[in-house]
Amino acid sequence: MNETVKKNDIYEIEITDIGTNGEGIGKLNELVIFVPDAVTGDKLKVKILKVKKNLAYGKVEEVIEPSPLRREPYCAVSKKCGGCQLQHLSYKAQLEWKQNKVYNALTRIGGLKDIEVLPTLGMENQAHYRNKAQYPIRKEDGKVQIGFYASRSHRVVDWESCGIQDARCEQVIKIVRNFLETHNISIYDEEKHTGLVRHLMVRTGFFTGEMMVCLVINGDSLPHTEAFLKALEAVEGITSVVLSMNKAKTNVILGYEIKVLQGRDYIIDTIGDLKFKISALSFFQVNPVQTKVLYDKALEYAELTGNETVWDAYCGTGSISLFLAQKAKKVYGVEIVAPAIENANANAELNGITNAEFFVGKAEEVIPAKYEEGLVADTIVVDPPRKGCDEALLETLIKMAPEKIVYVSCDPATLARDLGYLVGNGYKVEKVQPVDMFPETTHVETCVLLQRRTM
Repeated sequence: MNETVKKNDIYEIEITDIGTNGEGIGKLNELVIFVPDAVTGDKLKVKILKVKKNLAYGKVEEVIEPSPLRREPYCAVSKKCGGCQLQHLSYKAQLEWKQNKVYNALTRIGGLKDIEVLPTLGMENQAHYRNKAQYPIRKEDGKVQIGFYASRSHRVVDWESCGIQDARCEQVIKIVRNFLETHNISIYDEEKHTGLVRHLMVRTGFFTGEMMVCLVINGDSLPHTEAFLKALEAVEGITSVVLSMNKAKTNVILGYEIKVLQGRDYIIDTIGDLKFKISALSFFQVNPVQTKVLYDKALEYAELTGNETVWDAYCGTGSISLFLAQKAKKVYGVEIVAPAIENANANAELNGITNAEFFVGKAEEVIPAKYEEGLVADTIVVDPPRKGCDEALLETLIKMAPEKIVYVSCDPATLARDLGYLVGNGYKVEKVQPVDMFPETTHVETCVLLQRRTM
């Protein structure tokens, strides 16, 4: 333990950097101090909460001199809620920080040299951009709590309003809270695995205005359903009210069994000219405005002329596949989640797209098998989960030797690892474009164009 910096003592610290998780970084007697809600240039009084051998953690007690990059958070619970880590940082500075985050990952983790990371593509209006919200429901001191988990905990921060969710969520939460309290409906206790109502999920069509309300229950039915539906009539745009039955003792939010209480089991939204059916269990990007920006960039990098065969690995519900199919000769998509492929086929039919074909399975198994059968692609698009691409898939990409690989990533660290592998096996990184899909948070999407090197 560091003897010169003591727990519970207060020190004056200047913040000199921001870490990968959005926390401010300063130094005290050469000891690195991590301070949430702090930005580069802040001069602060910091209370030390934990001291380790080479670092310590603290919290802001007082802002002595605010940084020019600092702004006042517009959400009343921003310091308690774990949803927005960067709301106290100006938006311009957020975009620059995300650009640097990608650059640092590619150079330090991927070992890439002479790399240029383009400025992050941001949003003109960052308010109310999310089309999906999942709220844990708990009971504390006899009151129903609906909100988000506090940072690094399972304690629910009761929520009245949020600057990044659809504004109608506020109305839905009030109705649900009042319904549960009025009818004395039991609330789930995750330690005892008792009680009925676990979560509230709200999905909205950003461009269509349609809304789905989904209650997740530890049971088979909801008491006083008619009263619940009657209360929800006050909310404009609700086209789907469903129950998700989740009786498992798990931290997975949704159960696989969905019961329609009213309307359809899906809502519809658009990205560009394409329509998408979005069910309770569908994966769909949470920021449709920036999704179009990201997909347009992927399409631009693919440079399709109408003669190409394209693989879309980790295709999900087929959203990128269908974008590519508008310009390609043939698109093949693969995804391990069977319901997602059902959605992909339904979305292809909804949009009259006939040149997209989808397979259920692991990308690292399906694509190599199809390659052995003689299916070779001119361009491959990969959009893997946070863990990045499986090594077997990367090996197949090298064997197939497509002219272009377009890599869409939600995690700079695993992106850097995979790019390092591809660059070491015959590819060159041509363009790196961060896209801000999640304003006010530390997350960033990146679209990368790789070109096969000619010997």
